[in-house]
Amino acid sequence: QVQLVESGGGLVQPGGSLKLSCAASGIISRIATMSWYRQAPGKQRESVAIIFSNGSRNYISSVKGRFTISRDNAKNTVSLQMNSLKPEDTAVYYCNARGIGFNDWGQGTQVTVSS
Repeated sequence: QVQLVESGGGLVQPGGSLKLSCAASGIISRIATMSWYRQAPGKQRESVAIIFSNGSRNYISSVKGRFTISRDNAKNTVSLQMNSLKPEDTAVYYCNARGIGFNDWGQGTQVTVSS
């Protein structure tokens, strides 16, 4: 299994930026993909961004051009740089690590975009 700890959430005004980080520990070598998900009140959890072991990335359409996912293999971290934030980005953001035989989650970090 993999243990994940998120950090970097908070309150930001519309148009502002935040960077989320996720520190991974455990069987790092078996991680195939790392992702950021989010869940807004009353809504289902959705995948925001994913990065594969080969470095390729995918994003949900609503964040393309605004969010960037990156992975630092030396530090065992994955980050989500969020720019031009909108009120609809408000949610709890979760880090996810997936591989053969496991699908692990962090505890989540709150992001609130409001003036």
